[in-house]
Amino acid sequence: MIVNQWVPAGHKGDAIGDSARRVRGLLRGLGHQSDVFAMTIDDDLRGDVLPWTDPAAKRGDLTIFHFALVSPMTAEFAKLPRGRVLQYHNVTPAHFFAPYDANIFRLAALSREDLKSLAGHTDAALGDSEYNRQELEDLGFTNTGVFPIAIDTARITAAPRVPALEDMLTDGLLNFLFVGRIAPNKKIEDHIRMAEHYKRYVDTAYRFIFVGKTDGIPRYYNMIRQLVHEYEMPKDRFIFTGPVPDAELAVYYRTAHAYISLSEHEGFCVPLLEAMAADVPVMAYASTAVPDTLGGAGVQFAPKDLEYAAELLGELAYNDTLRAQLIAGQRARLNDFGDARITRELERLTS
Repeated sequence: MIVNQWVPAGHKGDAIGDSARRVRGLLRGLGHQSDVFAMTIDDDLRGDVLPWTDPAAKRGDLTIFHFALVSPMTAEFAKLPRGRVLQYHNVTPAHFFAPYDANIFRLAALSREDLKSLAGHTDAALGDSEYNRQELEDLGFTNTGVFPIAIDTARITAAPRVPALEDMLTDGLLNFLFVGRIAPNKKIEDHIRMAEHYKRYVDTAYRFIFVGKTDGIPRYYNMIRQLVHEYEMPKDRFIFTGPVPDAELAVYYRTAHAYISLSEHEGFCVPLLEAMAADVPVMAYASTAVPDTLGGAGVQFAPKDLEYAAELLGELAYNDTLRAQLIAGQRARLNDFGDARITRELERLTS
């Protein structure tokens, strides 16, 4: 069987593209012919990911279309004669962007409409979380299911050491980590406000680290930096790294005392799994798909009480018994996202 995958962009380090390439390897291991096609491709992925203009892109017995953004792929996918499998990775609601970037607001709104246009034009519609599956069902899609993102945790657990960075991060301060784009739905401002509570009521030996792109929404990032200034926080206690290589990312995970998610909209949230793979206790606001991904692991809380969250963070940092219990639960949960499960799902899809 020929099982193709379409992704809008072939970027190394992008969760969707990395998942598609990992799934391709599993499909080939099952004896299927499989390739990944993209509209734009990083130079170092050319030949590995094929251009979407290649006629072979439309010759699949099954075509898995990874949807997260409006693109010309949507209309062409709807026209395929057979085997149309949608994998939905979520569209962040446009209202998060309204105060900061009109163009991204418009893009998010158009993406939602683009997704709706596929209702009635798929043979299977799969969310990468139950939250996303439910959204598909609410939009009128039928034959829905859940097919999780395939992640390679070895890029965290088997990464080489970076001694200079390790030395910098093991100076006696506790490291609290966030990984992802600096974007409004991630609610980075709540990390800053929680830090004020933590500093006031728990401890002053802290460092908050934010790993990910800072230039996507400049007005939002500037607001975050201004908030740090308004709270008169020491600047060296809030580190915004921008994108980093895998080896450095692994160091940030390995030296973290806790991983924090205060996001108010997630479709899956890959960094939660990366943190679990690195044995970093997770504390997360239980919103949207976060409970689906954690599945009872980590520490989840709602409603969003930041003073309470600061106290929880102190427990994660200093209560060794609690940390050990959380890490054991997280290891068990991580098994649910291994290659064995993905392979079973692929066998059902191609049977």
